[in-house]
Amino acid sequence: MEENSRPLDTLNAARNKTVMVDLKNGYRYVGKLKAFDIHINVVLSDADEHHNGDVKRKLGNVFIRGDTITIISPA
Repeated sequence: MEENSRPLDTLNAARNKTVMVDLKNGYRYVGKLKAFDIHINVVLSDADEHHNGDVKRKLGNVFIRGDTITIISPA
């Protein structure tokens, strides 16, 4: 697999794949990465909201502001 040199390249490689997005407030969202921008604002589809290890609710499409994100990881 080709090694990506920039964070946006890595995000682009994860497009349409399932990712986990951890937020500063302790919530986690798991869904398919549909879109992102240079501010790391992201759009997920088929997203679930997790808190304290439990699924709290199923949200479908969700927009997450980049300055609230601590980690984006493959699920």
